[in-house]
Amino acid sequence: MNLDVIAGLSLVVILTLAGLAVWRPLVGRAPRLGRRVVCLGVALLVAVALVGFGAYRLMNARSVQLLGHEVASVTTDTKVVALTFDDGPSGAYVDAVLADLRTYRARGTFFVVGSTAEQEGPALRALVASGQEIGNHGFSHARLVFVSTGAVAREVESTDRVIRAAGYLGPILFRPPFGKRLLSAPYYLWQHDRTTVMWDLEPDSIRAIADDPRAMAEYVAENANPGSIVLLHVWSRSRSASRAALPLILRALTNKGYRLVTVTELLNGA
Repeated sequence: MNLDVIAGLSLVVILTLAGLAVWRPLVGRAPRLGRRVVCLGVALLVAVALVGFGAYRLMNARSVQLLGHEVASVTTDTKVVALTFDDGPSGAYVDAVLADLRTYRARGTFFVVGSTAEQEGPALRALVASGQEIGNHGFSHARLVFVSTGAVAREVESTDRVIRAAGYLGPILFRPPFGKRLLSAPYYLWQHDRTTVMWDLEPDSIRAIADDPRAMAEYVAENANPGSIVLLHVWSRSRSASRAALPLILRALTNKGYRLVTVTELLNGA
């Protein structure tokens, strides 16, 4: 069942019928109303455009989701922050990332791509063995918009199996690839009591600072609040600046009195 398509088509049909319901009486009453008819047509097109824009905003929203439990940050007075890592993992960088976390006695939440994690089994097992939290980021990293709930199920459940096969026993949170979801993905996650994890800080997606490790660390230190969820990308060769920023971010947050915890610990009031 493709709820995204059904919802989109339903809105278009409703708006079209509403427009026709007003259009026909106007046309039948007098030719002089032609301008009004044109205006109505323009208004209808604007309404459709606004609905499309609203759907786009909802699809990309960090803190709004129509169904299920979604979190982008947590309200707390305790100085805790959750560092989260998307994509990967990669055997080329896992040791360095874990070493940085150990230095600051930090735990992270790693949202892994199922197909990559399957190929990089030793890296995934290293994350599990070190006590990190493992989350689900879809099997193929495909956008979960205008897809059926069956397609969502395959993406989520295939990745769950890879994570469990690596020995991970904890709860598996979910983060949609590219942060995009509309109705089908939230509906599936709601049915299965799964938490959708977004973020409130994403330093390496800000073009002005994405190539500057120190600037990224300063940005996080200045903008983090108790309960913040920080998103980083450290796994690919092109993300060397993010890897270099990681120890700087850890040091900056630690110096400000923050503990670095997993998302589940954050949700449980750590």
